[in-house]
Amino acid sequence: MVLDNLGSSLRGSLDKLRGKSRLDEDDVQEIVKEIQRSLLSADVDVSLVMDLSDSIKTRALEEEPPGGTSARDHVLKIVYEELVGLIGESTDIPLESQTIMLAGLQGSGKTTTSAKMAWWFSKKGLRPAVIQTDTFRPGAYDQAKQMCERAEVDFYGDPDCDDPVQIARDGLEATEDAEVHIVDTAGRHALEDDLIAEIEEIESVVQPDLNMLVLDAAIGQGAKEQAQQFDESIGIGGVVITKLDGTAKGGGALTAVNETDSSIGFLGMGETVQDIERFEPNGFISRLLGMGDLKQLSERVERAMSETQAEDEDWDPEEMMQGSFTLKDMQKQMEAMNKMGPLDQVLDMIPGFGGGIKDQLPDDAMDVTKDRMRSFEVIMDSMTEEELENPRKVGASRVKRISQGSGQDEETIQELLEQHRMMEQTIKQFQSMGDGDMQRMMKKLQKQGGGGGGMGGLGGMGPF
Repeated sequence: MVLDNLGSSLRGSLDKLRGKSRLDEDDVQEIVKEIQRSLLSADVDVSLVMDLSDSIKTRALEEEPPGGTSARDHVLKIVYEELVGLIGESTDIPLESQTIMLAGLQGSGKTTTSAKMAWWFSKKGLRPAVIQTDTFRPGAYDQAKQMCERAEVDFYGDPDCDDPVQIARDGLEATEDAEVHIVDTAGRHALEDDLIAEIEEIESVVQPDLNMLVLDAAIGQGAKEQAQQFDESIGIGGVVITKLDGTAKGGGALTAVNETDSSIGFLGMGETVQDIERFEPNGFISRLLGMGDLKQLSERVERAMSETQAEDEDWDPEEMMQGSFTLKDMQKQMEAMNKMGPLDQVLDMIPGFGGGIKDQLPDDAMDVTKDRMRSFEVIMDSMTEEELENPRKVGASRVKRISQGSGQDEETIQELLEQHRMMEQTIKQFQSMGDGDMQRMMKKLQKQGGGGGGMGGLGGMGPF
């Protein structure tokens, strides 16, 4: 995920404080310099970096750590709170009728974002429509139409019209039954005068309730000027940061949010319409620092399980938790996991598994895991209904037949069966747990979020 380098660097800086019970001025000065280097290398604006590091230094020296809290956890708490303060609150996006206009340069991801946002609103029970007004970029109409078809949302565009203002006017009329209108505008390679004039004219026609600036996470220091000019022209009420699945630094996008005195509304990652999430500052910074995000994780799990069940109404995850656990259940779980998004993003949301632990994995570990899951899916597709329902019947002769049918080696089939046995044991442990046991397990997970440093002293810090 973009900003992973920033997170790794910050965690590495904080790890230098392990074992210390108190901090002196030299300790604080060293850690602040490390944090400055981390933020500057991530393209965060220099003035913001200095303000942030000054606040961290002052608090680290003046505030007394709560009893039983290590020096590392105390500074971690301060860094967490200051970063959340830098980003501010999430953009207010009510679940009601409204019009949202998207602005940004060409290549920022506006068209993809319009369909993703429409999909998000549709999952919240509203009827959205995307209006495509980009007549400048070849293929914009076709891309938007295809994305909206995948998202199963209403769409309006006119490939034969070269007047974006007229398209906007006609689009509002054609989609008047929609509750949420998302207007996608044209971008350019730079902030040209005709781009600004065009978007101002479209705004006067659609009269949006909210203007959102779409920023590529790789924008760097150029984000500052871009944000200023769009803000002066139409007023920016929220920001969407896109392409968070890349390797860009990402600090420029955070700088732009501060520059427009606005906030972040959505994060976009990946190419599918489902690859979007509502921005939550606490969870975002918590994941950045390697401490998970249980709220976002539970939302993804719930959505993925619901979509998987909708595709196969005969499968009931509740029955799986109460009765026997079959290979068919495992197959459905894997389908749901694929719907949750890239594995490294999911790991970031699990307290104790993202951050430091993920940093220690080999570079190709995620790819190996994906390949193994694909192999398991191919194997299960080659099994009979009886074998999926009762994997204990899969002996040596059946393993050989399945290997020939799936093109996978017998060792991989045995690994699948062993994985099933382990998951079956885990399910049985959950079945035997009472409510008290479950609560204790969740508390333990949250404490592990500090990467072994013990987060129990952080009290009511939101995600902790």
